[in-house]
Amino acid sequence: MSVFSAFMDNSVLFWSLLSCLFAQFFKIIFNFFSTGKIRFGIMFETGGMPSSHSALITGATSGIGFQLGFDNPIFALAIAVSLIVMYDASGVRKSAGIQAKEINKLSKKLDPKSELDLKETLGHTKFEVLVGSLLGPLITLPGLIFIGSPHQIFDLIIK
Repeated sequence: MSVFSAFMDNSVLFWSLLSCLFAQFFKIIFNFFSTGKIRFGIMFETGGMPSSHSALITGATSGIGFQLGFDNPIFALAIAVSLIVMYDASGVRKSAGIQAKEINKLSKKLDPKSELDLKETLGHTKFEVLVGSLLGPLITLPGLIFIGSPHQIFDLIIK
């Protein structure tokens, strides 16, 4: 089996990446309801509702558990990595965004002509992480159970 073929047969990777992509798309919808504006560029930004990192990692984790067994040590490792990613999204990165906001204010106060503009939406609220962490398994598990790998999707389309 070629490397590309093996990659295309990795259903856990496919469905967890699709979960991440859906989360990024949902950012457009949530942003529209909160601001009244459609911004497609928000798909390529960090932060916001829902957390695509959380969707990706929990999708992969649930897929690993489903395929290898929830008693498998690799699933335990995936849980640990998931917790670190979600903690980072709502803790460290959120704090960095708050600091960036304060630095931007301070910069403008000290020098109104300052062009310093640090990115402020780096992390997520705990609710954004929670929604992302639910979205991952909600997309990944039905995909694995009812459709399978990308190879199987192509077979369905061709037949």
